[in-house]
Amino acid sequence: MNWKGVIPAMTTAFKANYSVDYAFVARHARWMVNEGCSGVVALGSLGESATLRFEEKVQILKTCVKALDGKPVVAGIASLATAEGVELARAAARAGCAGLMVLPPYVYTSDWREMKAHVEAVIRATKLPCMLYNNPVSYKTDFLPTQIQELARENDNLEAVKESSADVRRVTALKALCGDRLALFVGVDDLIVEGIRAGAVGWIAGLVNAFPRESVALFEYAMRGERKMAEELYRWFLPLLMDTVNKFVQLIKLVQQETGMGNERVRGPRLVLTGAERKAALDTLKQALAKRPKI
Repeated sequence: MNWKGVIPAMTTAFKANYSVDYAFVARHARWMVNEGCSGVVALGSLGESATLRFEEKVQILKTCVKALDGKPVVAGIASLATAEGVELARAAARAGCAGLMVLPPYVYTSDWREMKAHVEAVIRATKLPCMLYNNPVSYKTDFLPTQIQELARENDNLEAVKESSADVRRVTALKALCGDRLALFVGVDDLIVEGIRAGAVGWIAGLVNAFPRESVALFEYAMRGERKMAEELYRWFLPLLMDTVNKFVQLIKLVQQETGMGNERVRGPRLVLTGAERKAALDTLKQALAKRPKI
């Protein structure tokens, strides 16, 4: 697993009857990689993993591995129970995944002792390289930089961190504590340029599901220090970057639908956008598409 570049947090496509559209999942994954992405993360928050049955999760992983034919597939491991997380991690290894993205329990708000026990059980369940996902805004549990340093010191296959606290100072702190021991990824779209300046080497991206070419270009401009090019593209992108709001799944899937790469179907308890929310999102997208840069 080469932890760098733009790796989409994939959405999960559903058919009209809300079963998983595996054929589209495969096509979507191939398209994003062909547009320059380094691989994909399946079964993350954006992938609505909490609404998927265990067997659906495994089949999605197998679908992505087959579709990408050697390009890395990272399995998001999120579960209510530690035992289920361990079981899914082992299933991901059997499916041919290149790595794991490990989340804390997504309902129970645990303390550090419990968080550490949970994620270490998943990390140690296989020999796959792992990324820790820190998202205190969504999951109400916060892995502090010193705690992440401790996990890295005690678990050789913890190789990366997806930092989604929306505080770029966390990237700076992790870099100071861990040096190059961990590959640092930005996990919120509207912090990518700032995160790279602080030392991030990768981006687990959301809007990339609809705009992979622009996402890869923005990342590469920022990594190469092409400040003017990065800032111009970033200004175009910013109104569209929707992955830090509560309905980010609905918003990104709506953009996919309107740009011809997917549909907006979501599984309950989510519902598609309606009324003023929908109009505002479509107005923003219309304005952006009218000025879409040529990459």
